[in-house]
Amino acid sequence: MNKDLPLGFGMALAQQPDAMKKFSNMTEDEQNRILSEIHNIDSKQEMQSFVSRLAD
Repeated sequence: MNKDLPLGFGMALAQQPDAMKKFSNMTEDEQNRILSEIHNIDSKQEMQSFVSRLAD
């Protein structure tokens, strides 16, 4: 898994093991696409919602 995860994203993933597993199984390109998407997230609630959708 990418070791340079933004703190809020990493914390949200840690709280949702299914999302963490899905993210860690993505290709590097897929992970980079997700990481570029999260730069537009401004709140903890938005981040948690985004990570919840990853698990689906």
